[in-house]
Amino acid sequence: MTKQKNLGQIDLLHGPILRSILLFALPIFISMLFQQLYNAADTAIVGNVLGEESLAAIGSVSSVFDLIIHFATGLCSGFGIVIARAYGSGKKEFLKKAVAGSLITGLISVAVLTLAGLFGLRPLLSLIHTPAEIFEESYSYIRIISLFLFVTFLYNLLSGMLRSIGNSVMPLVFLIISSVMNVILDYLFIARFHAGVRGAAIATVISQAFSAVLCAIYLFSRVKLLIPEAGHFKVEPRIIGELAGQGFAMAMMSCLVSISSVILQSGINGLGTQIIAAHVAARKIFSLSALPFVAIPGAVSVFISQNRGAGQGNRILKAMKDSYLFFAGAAALMTVLLLNLAPALVALISGSHNPVILENGSRYLYVLGPFLFLLGIINVTRSSLQGIGYKLVAVISSLIELAGKILFVLLLIPRYGYPAVIFCEPVIWVFMAAELVWAFYTNDYIKGAIRQSIEGRND
Repeated sequence: MTKQKNLGQIDLLHGPILRSILLFALPIFISMLFQQLYNAADTAIVGNVLGEESLAAIGSVSSVFDLIIHFATGLCSGFGIVIARAYGSGKKEFLKKAVAGSLITGLISVAVLTLAGLFGLRPLLSLIHTPAEIFEESYSYIRIISLFLFVTFLYNLLSGMLRSIGNSVMPLVFLIISSVMNVILDYLFIARFHAGVRGAAIATVISQAFSAVLCAIYLFSRVKLLIPEAGHFKVEPRIIGELAGQGFAMAMMSCLVSISSVILQSGINGLGTQIIAAHVAARKIFSLSALPFVAIPGAVSVFISQNRGAGQGNRILKAMKDSYLFFAGAAALMTVLLLNLAPALVALISGSHNPVILENGSRYLYVLGPFLFLLGIINVTRSSLQGIGYKLVAVISSLIELAGKILFVLLLIPRYGYPAVIFCEPVIWVFMAAELVWAFYTNDYIKGAIRQSIEGRND
C-alpha cells in the first residue's frame, strides 16, 4: 500500500520519536482545548445568564453526559486502533474493510444506546439523586444530547480515521470552525432566544454536526485511501470480531470510568446545590489543566498502533520512556499555575463570588494538581496496552476506579463530605497506575521488545 501524505499528516513509523509524537499531539491538544473551551462557554454562559440553579442543572448530569459521550468516543477510539494498525501494516484491503466495519458496528451500537436513553434517562437521574428543583432542567438538557448521539459518533469516527493515518491537523481545523459556531449559538439560544439549558445542548449538537460534515467532505475529496467501496462492506467475521473486540473493550472502559463518575456524582449531589456548582466549575478548570495528560496519550496510542502493525517494538519502548518524562515536567508546571490562579478561575467559570463555591472549588484544584503526573501515566500506559492488543488488561484499571468510587460514596463521602470527594480520585489513581505499569512491562510483547532491544545494544 502506497502511503501518500495529505495536508497535516505526520510519519509516525520513521524518524525521531519524541518530535513526531509532539508534532502529532499538538493539534490533538489544541482540539481538546477548543472542545473544553466551548464546553466551558456552555458553563460560563449558563452560569452568568441563567444563574446558579441552571449551572447546577448541567453539573448534576455532567457524569451522565460523560457516560453517553464516552461510549461513542471509546467505540471510535477502539476502531481507530484497528485502522491505525492496518495502516501501519500496509494492507490496503484490510484498511478499507476496517473502515467499513467500523461504520456498520458503530451505527448499530449507537442506535441501541439512543433507544436505551429514551426510556432510561429519567430513572437514571432519579437514581443519582438529582435535586427536585433542577430535575426537569437537567432532563431537558441530557435528553437532547442523547437523541443526537449519532452526530457525536460520526464526528469522532471520521476525525479518528484521519488521526489513525497520522493526520491530526485537519480535524483541528474543522473543530476550530465549529467551536466558534458553538459559542455564537450558545449566546443566541440562551441569551437571545431564551431557550434555557436546552439551548446549550442544541448549540453543541449543531456544532458537532457541522464538524462531521466537514470531515466527510475532506475524506471523500482528499483521502480516498480511507473510503471503502461497496464490496468492502461485506466484512469478514475476523475483522468484525477484531473491531468489536477493540471497540467494545474501549467503550466498556470508557463507560466504566463514566459509571464511576456517575456514582461519585450521586455522592456530590447529596451535598447541596452550592457544592455541585463549586465542583462543576472546578472540574471544568481541571479538565483544561489535564489536556496535555490526555493529548499525549492520544498521540502515543496512534503511534504505538501503527508501529505495532509495522513490527517496530523498539520505537514503542522509546515512546513510553519519553512520555513518562514529559508528564513529570508538565505536572510540576501545572501545579504551580493552579496554586496561584485557582480562586480567580473558579470565579470566572462559575460567575459567582459566593465564598462557599470559591473555597471548595479552589481546594479541589490545589489537591489534584500534583496528581496530574499519575493521570498521565494511567492514560498513556492504558492507551499503549490497547495499541499493542492487550485490551482486556487495560479494562482492569477501570474496574479499580469503579470499586474505589463506590467505596468512597458509600463510606467516606457521607462521613467527611466534600474533602472525601477531593481526595477520591488521587487515592484511586495510585492503585490504577501501579496495575497498568506492571501489566505493560510484564506482557509478552513488551518483554520480547525489551529482549530485542538489549540484544541489539549488545551487538
